[in-house]
Amino acid sequence: MSATPWLLDVRHLRKSFPIRRGWNRKVVGAVAAVDDVSFTIREGETLGLVGESGCGKTTTARCILRAMTPTSGEILFRAADGRVVDLAPLSRAALRPLRPQIQMIFQDPFSSLDPRMSVGDIVGEPLRVHGIARGKDRTARVAALFERVGLRKAQMANYPHQFSGGQRQRIGIARALATEPRLVVADEPVSALDVSVQAQVLNLLLELRTRLHLTLLFVAHDLAVVKHISDRVAVMYVGQLVELATAEAIFRHPRHPYTAALMRAVPVPDPQAPSGDVALAGEVANPANPPAGCYFHPRCPFVTEVCRIEPPALREIATGHLVRCHRAEELILSGVGAEPARGTHGVVDSLGHDGRTV
Repeated sequence: MSATPWLLDVRHLRKSFPIRRGWNRKVVGAVAAVDDVSFTIREGETLGLVGESGCGKTTTARCILRAMTPTSGEILFRAADGRVVDLAPLSRAALRPLRPQIQMIFQDPFSSLDPRMSVGDIVGEPLRVHGIARGKDRTARVAALFERVGLRKAQMANYPHQFSGGQRQRIGIARALATEPRLVVADEPVSALDVSVQAQVLNLLLELRTRLHLTLLFVAHDLAVVKHISDRVAVMYVGQLVELATAEAIFRHPRHPYTAALMRAVPVPDPQAPSGDVALAGEVANPANPPAGCYFHPRCPFVTEVCRIEPPALREIATGHLVRCHRAEELILSGVGAEPARGTHGVVDSLGHDGRTV
């Protein structure tokens, strides 16, 4: 995998929203929704982007898609012709030729489909808009897409309200694949579905990824889903990337206390396993006025004086494992499916409580 060339390289991405007050709408501050985020996605890879609500993961995805204009940073994309293009400063006109290569699967499979259009027209619309196929050729390609996602050609004349939630999401997937994109951004594509239907849609995505060699940025807050589909996982907290590693490393041996807390909340199918109902202390930091030093330090049980003063850098502590924590090397944290480990600070559970038997 390491020899595979990167398809997307995000460098120091930032997105801030101004805070305005008063009758003249004077700018009095800013909300840093995305704060210096950097990562790469290799061709054929699935990167899971996770974090609690409001951490900035969806804003990051929308900046990559250029549904939002980033405040600063680079979004380097390797186009089909081999050119490396920075998407961040491009105008709408300059972005248009690249749109077919970057597509999105939306979170809500109902509101993302036009209720006044037949689903065949919905799936075929990208082909029409980008001039890829017309007439009988477009109809044939739409029919092939329907079969590929597990729907019948006879359903092309139906409307969105005539389908179940899982079927509507399959239609959304078919629409995203219509232009044969190089990168697909999936923004919580199964969170609005029943659990049994989630499994079907996830298995479909896995099958399509293998068959079509898709590259996915999979945005989610459900860690069980992320573990099932992702090759690597990036964890965000208050707009910052706090940990990035392979899915196996993240889930078995997290190195950031916040990641370990997320792991503690993942249900384990074992009646003998300890309960995951222990909550983090404190509140999520305000992105409009984050604390000094490490943003996580007011909630971290391992906080030291340096954590309160000096912002930690995102650094590599093992091959391909990046962490934003001053004490990442000395802390021993447990993840999903791993026994609590004993280190220099005693037994440590996945929330990072040390010095006591848990």
